[in-house]
Amino acid sequence: MRNTERINSERPESAFEGDVVWSPLKSIWFLSNLFAALCIAPFVFSFSALIVFVSLTAVTLCFGHSLGMHRLLIHRSYECPKWMEYLFVYLGVLVGMAGPIGMMKQHDLRDWAQRQKKCHDFLLHGSKIVKDGWWQLNCDLNLKYPPEFTIEDEVSKNRFYLFIEKYWLLQQLVFAIPLYLLGGLPWLVWGISVRVVISVGGHWLIGYFAHNHGQRTWAVEGAAVQGHNIRIAGFLSMGEAWHNNHHAYPGSAMLGLYKDEPDPGWWVLNALHNLGVVKNIKLPKELPHRSELVTEATDLERRIERVPEECKIAKFIRRNS
Repeated sequence: MRNTERINSERPESAFEGDVVWSPLKSIWFLSNLFAALCIAPFVFSFSALIVFVSLTAVTLCFGHSLGMHRLLIHRSYECPKWMEYLFVYLGVLVGMAGPIGMMKQHDLRDWAQRQKKCHDFLLHGSKIVKDGWWQLNCDLNLKYPPEFTIEDEVSKNRFYLFIEKYWLLQQLVFAIPLYLLGGLPWLVWGISVRVVISVGGHWLIGYFAHNHGQRTWAVEGAAVQGHNIRIAGFLSMGEAWHNNHHAYPGSAMLGLYKDEPDPGWWVLNALHNLGVVKNIKLPKELPHRSELVTEATDLERRIERVPEECKIAKFIRRNS
């Protein structure tokens, strides 16, 4: 299934009737890493541990979360060899949020609910920041009338995906064991706990602001919530903070659509395209027209161009490719 609706529900209240409940595993996992990051990491700091933290965070967020989980597994906005898909998605699991199927369900439910006329505060980040932070990092939403999910067989029946879905937390050992053997406690704490807290906590924080504050070029009429571009986080989030663009063109492999919107994930993806590894990249101009999508731009250039010429893939690839 490629870029099609994976959720089905005939009850409009299924997007907003439900209760937020504490999730023991989710909460203990995050809070234990938060404890280590706050109470241990400062006392075992070293520059080599900092380099480990920065390197692993950049690799897992860019190749794993942004390119693997989000742009590939969830939206299928490009194609690549199966070995590369497995590698990218596995790196996405190492970010520490969830397994691949869990990520797909979380993402699809949230996207579907936000497009309804009304949805639960949990799904639209509608509460105050402290409450929303507790909910998102420590709790789950139990909907009274949950919609039906349909995940394609190539994922739901794939042995590799089923394995890492079941044991997604244990995959941290792939990093943890060599980090401890090579760098001791400093590398372990900074390479695992600090990285997980920054990655998972940062993902929530960007999501909170991206649904409440920031610049908007487009609006989706009839949607319960709009996406916003968080300019200050565009580069550090590997392009994921250009969330207004993503709400407008969810199937696009490019998230930063303008010259002043840095998108490291796109830079990497385009480089892989130039090497001949990645193909069939989807961009805004190639996506189906959406009648509910309207422009809100006050900047004349953005309002007229809608999606600028820089989004054409020909601008980014070799002439002989």
